[in-house]
Amino acid sequence: MSDLEEEYQLDYFDENGFSRKECSKCEAAFWTRDASRTTCGEPPCDTYGFIDDPGFDEEYTVEEMREAFLSFFEEHDHERIDPYPVAANRWRDDVLLTQASIYDFQPLVTSGKTPPPANPLTISQPSIRMQDIDNVGKTGRHTMAFEMMAHHAFNTREETDDEYAYEGEVYWKNQTVEHCDTLLEEMGADIEDVTYIEDPWVGGGNAGPAIEVIYRGLELATLVFMSMEQDADGEYLLKDGNRYSKMDTYIVDTGYGLERWTWMSQGTPTVYEAIYPEMISFLRDNAGIEYTDEEEGIIHNAARLSGNLDIDDVDDVEAARGDIADELGVDVERLRTLLEPLEDIYAIADHCRTLAYMLGDEIVPSNVGTGYLARMVLRRTKRLVDTVGVDAPLDELVDMQAERLGYENRETVRDVVRTEVTRYKDTLERGSRRVEQLAEEYASEGEPIPEDELVELYDSHGIQPDMVEEIAGQHGATVDIPDDFYSLVAQRHDEGTESADETATEQESEAYAELPATDRLYYEDQSRLKFEAMVLDVFEQEDGYNVVLDQTMFYPEGGGQPADHGTISTDEATAEVVDVQRFGDVIVHRTDSNPGKGEFARGQVDGNRRRQHMRHHTATHIVGHAARTVLGEHIRQAGAQKSTDSARLDVSHYESVTEEEIAEIERRANDIVMKNAAVDQEWLDRNEAESEFGFDIYQGGIPEGEQIRLIHASGDIQACGGTHVSRTGEVGAIKLLATERIQDGVVRLTFAAGEAAIEATQQTEALLSKTADLFDVSHEAVPETAERFFTEWKDRGKRIEELKEELATVRASGGGDGKEVDIADTTAIIQRLDGDMDELRATANALVDDGSIAVIGSGEDGAQFVVAVPETSQVDAGHVVGELAQRVGGGGGGPADFAQGGGPETDKLEDALDAAPDILRQALDA
Repeated sequence: MSDLEEEYQLDYFDENGFSRKECSKCEAAFWTRDASRTTCGEPPCDTYGFIDDPGFDEEYTVEEMREAFLSFFEEHDHERIDPYPVAANRWRDDVLLTQASIYDFQPLVTSGKTPPPANPLTISQPSIRMQDIDNVGKTGRHTMAFEMMAHHAFNTREETDDEYAYEGEVYWKNQTVEHCDTLLEEMGADIEDVTYIEDPWVGGGNAGPAIEVIYRGLELATLVFMSMEQDADGEYLLKDGNRYSKMDTYIVDTGYGLERWTWMSQGTPTVYEAIYPEMISFLRDNAGIEYTDEEEGIIHNAARLSGNLDIDDVDDVEAARGDIADELGVDVERLRTLLEPLEDIYAIADHCRTLAYMLGDEIVPSNVGTGYLARMVLRRTKRLVDTVGVDAPLDELVDMQAERLGYENRETVRDVVRTEVTRYKDTLERGSRRVEQLAEEYASEGEPIPEDELVELYDSHGIQPDMVEEIAGQHGATVDIPDDFYSLVAQRHDEGTESADETATEQESEAYAELPATDRLYYEDQSRLKFEAMVLDVFEQEDGYNVVLDQTMFYPEGGGQPADHGTISTDEATAEVVDVQRFGDVIVHRTDSNPGKGEFARGQVDGNRRRQHMRHHTATHIVGHAARTVLGEHIRQAGAQKSTDSARLDVSHYESVTEEEIAEIERRANDIVMKNAAVDQEWLDRNEAESEFGFDIYQGGIPEGEQIRLIHASGDIQACGGTHVSRTGEVGAIKLLATERIQDGVVRLTFAAGEAAIEATQQTEALLSKTADLFDVSHEAVPETAERFFTEWKDRGKRIEELKEELATVRASGGGDGKEVDIADTTAIIQRLDGDMDELRATANALVDDGSIAVIGSGEDGAQFVVAVPETSQVDAGHVVGELAQRVGGGGGGPADFAQGGGPETDKLEDALDAAPDILRQALDA
């Protein structure tokens, strides 16, 4: 008996003729109106009963089903809210992608710290589950991109209402099940055939009773009643082996799969025909995939039988192929040949929808975070497209889905895809050589290329595992490809870890937990520099003192803005403030001396430092806004740092920034400065701010709390805790100093504002003047003169190389004084030539071209050797160089046909060259 059994004893079940039963096959507990039912209704205990026989009265498209669901819940007193982006890291810092509708409200709403945007509410949330990537197309029902239709209610227990941002009970289990039952009935479902399976939910430290809603073999919804938290002394022992107790908040967390409800209404063989009909038809025609009537029948029946089996992943698919083939009376290889191209088509359609969501929500492909996951999906899709023979450009395929989803930035989406495809081709060329090296290495050891090497090849070079297998096979190596390869790669990049710094911060925060929150005066008047305060406590440290005041004008480090410096003075002492940090709601000042606990103190902030930080912080907003107007709305802050002499802003962008774009960003930024517009701050309710301005307000981080501070800086609106000037004109001139691509998908803009911009401009002018003086030309003539000097320098270098080649040829033809010896059937020229290494190599190459073995020594910079051997000789050049180099106290080596080396003992060079004939003969005998 489950610890939660009593949680499922609902009045609604009792009042509507339900019976609680135990499945005769899997033993799961479930509720049904059918007194004669003995099984739970879910495969493999039961079979799909809706394929070719839809379970609803009407057939719905995806769009029609979404509207039917949302309208139903609006009619039942829920407020419809707009979906959030698929990039969950826009409003939370613990995950990357949105995987369920409840992600929209974690962690602040579910914890009760902030109210929900409506209560109760309904939503259809686009979601992406990378862990399903390997299953897409194969199981008949998995999609990586999907919409989770949902309704949510956020409740608190009456005795704790005052502690949370919402209060009382909206509704709970009985009404949740009633809503589901009523919706199914209105859709025309035979509610006698619906079962509600008990399946407690646990995850992320929370838990609660949950119900799976099964109709005609298909799970249509999960009703989760999140009401418990992990507690070692809790009264409930759940399936994960942990104990749980009731929380003060309890939340209705439902998930209705839009795609599955659409599938149920149509009864197609797989979910893919129901949700991607036009695209699948296009892809099949484009790839020339045609089947006879008999083959179409086999494929259709195979899909129907797959639904009747417990196929949850690719392992199950392969295990089931034989059973399905036997049931259909066909050879398993024939079945695989028929199905695999179609499975690839299904996956392409789904992956293109995933990319449309990602790129449409302005995720920029890169090597990290959501950008990495977008790149992974794109590259896998490109490989599938090439494998199945679709010749339509990938950007066109993604655009088909972006158009259907209603994105307005479709041209940018296409541009991103085109750029990534080109970059991928270049990467593949470089990566293929690495695969060949690995293949030869593991083939010689008789071992397969291991999984970690496969993942690294994909991470570093984008080489798909089947490509590795193909290349490796040409070199006699094998590959073990895990069925969940892409899930493993995604998991590698989709897990957050707490840094050591974060752990240390949490530990230090505990030291100040008992102190009251510091009153932050810098928000009241950002230009104020003097204040008075009481010293609440002083903590002695190894290198100074940590001082806590009851109020402060000192800005603590945060949001990329450095801490204020200055002094804290009492009647007895003056302490220098060298750092300021925030721990929770307490601000801690690091000082060089102890001002005294309980003392009345006067604070003085370093005005020049504060003003320059204010200029640079405001300039960061302005430059970011200008960059978005020039480069596109996909531009998002990936990092920022302000200092007194410059600032930098890292932005997401899929290409390098051109000089013309840099100039335009700088021009537009200074236009904003010249307008001298007001820089305003306002405190808004979080939901109001998000509703009015969207999640782009969280460019610089995600603040906690119900109220958030917004900064309005001439078109740029961000949640920001920093200090800013009051009008844009106070920023002064903005000068972009440099741009660089610091990683794939991220461009760094370095700039200076105010006095720092003037200083940077003066430094640049000083360098220009110095260069003009060196060239003895005017400033305007410097570029042309520098180009002429550079061209002449390159031409002179080329001429020097030509002369060296000519000299080498003369020496090789008898112009030198080398010693000739016969080594087997080949003449060896042993010669001392005191030149640089280029001369040695050129001479050696010329001798080899003439059919001779070349042993060239130089004493110009230590003792150096070059040995080159023609293809007809069996002498190993690397061995010879190694022996020669040892004789001069050094080492060397290289391939069998060309090697170089040397040592410091120049006085032994001649003896080494004298020994060269014997070394050559020994090398030949070896």
